[in-house]
Amino acid sequence: MIKIVAIGKIKDKALKMQIDEYTKRLSGYTKLEIVEVNDEATSDKYSLADVERVLAVEGSRVLGKIKDKEYVILLDLHGAMISSEAFAKKMDQIPTYGNSDITFVIGGSLGVSKQLITRSQYRWKISDLTFTHQMVRVIVLEQIYRAYKINKNETYHK
Repeated sequence: MIKIVAIGKIKDKALKMQIDEYTKRLSGYTKLEIVEVNDEATSDKYSLADVERVLAVEGSRVLGKIKDKEYVILLDLHGAMISSEAFAKKMDQIPTYGNSDITFVIGGSLGVSKQLITRSQYRWKISDLTFTHQMVRVIVLEQIYRAYKINKNETYHK
């Protein structure tokens, strides 16, 4: 099973349509669950203490959605960048570590808590480019779908 735990809600209808499309495509390969947790409100002017508080609250909400046996891949600006082929290989190998359930965590706009970093088994940086957190959800779903296609030696549209 694949689970995506994301801070915040998708507001853009076009992105919702893409998420629905990849959810439908993935249904032939795996069970998929998308869990949205509320983001913590902040003002436009926030201190370091405010950031730490927000990260702690959001991190706690996310950790509450993760079970002990789940393999956690954290989307992280300080993570490793890998090719789609290497990502597919990683997805194929994770069950050999005794974890058949994979959870992807997409943090909020201020980042992720130290507790989430500690809980993750892998930190993945999808690009040096900056994307909205809503766009990241689509990109992650697309890469998961692509990984299944690669691992099944199936063609994928270019």
